[in-house]
Amino acid sequence: MRPLQGCRRRGVVVGTVTLCLAAGWALQTPGGVSLVVPQPNINATVAQNILLSVEYSCRGVATIEWKHVSSWGTTKIVEWKSGNYVNISTVYKDRVTTFENGSIELLNVGMRDAGYYFITVTEEHGSNTYGTIIVNVYEIIYEDLHFVAVLFAFLAAVSAILICFMWLCNKSLHLFQKTTTHKLTGISLRMQSRCRVLKSEF
Repeated sequence: MRPLQGCRRRGVVVGTVTLCLAAGWALQTPGGVSLVVPQPNINATVAQNILLSVEYSCRGVATIEWKHVSSWGTTKIVEWKSGNYVNISTVYKDRVTTFENGSIELLNVGMRDAGYYFITVTEEHGSNTYGTIIVNVYEIIYEDLHFVAVLFAFLAAVSAILICFMWLCNKSLHLFQKTTTHKLTGISLRMQSRCRVLKSEF
């Protein structure tokens, strides 16, 4: 029984030493990559430019790849190696701008640009990390603008009609006052003439 316990103790010691060596080797091995996505959801309208902002850091040289996944399928947008090359997909030619921190800018987005954007950052020693940004693209609803324009025109027409009605009322009131004044003046003159006649008779 005692030799068996000694073997167990030796096994534990060997295992502990092995784990310590493995941990030390892992700490000394260059590598490790981190990625931050500050804005995972983006809302945009048609024809707008959008920035897919990220920030990565790694110990070595990284390769960045962006892909777009939507109901129309998966499309590779761009792939580049820091300080080396940039390969932009033909579909996104003249529509994509890359940045050193891993971000990209999409120009003149359309409805088909809505979906999921996946970024993969791969460090030269093999470690990698992933990030996702969801983009929603909305159309400008011209029907609403048309309704607003029609409503504005209707209100302008009603205002014009009210102004004309007020002008007519004012003219009618002025004409009525003038006619009433003329009639009262005529009545007053007739009464004065009758009074003179009566006086002359007496």
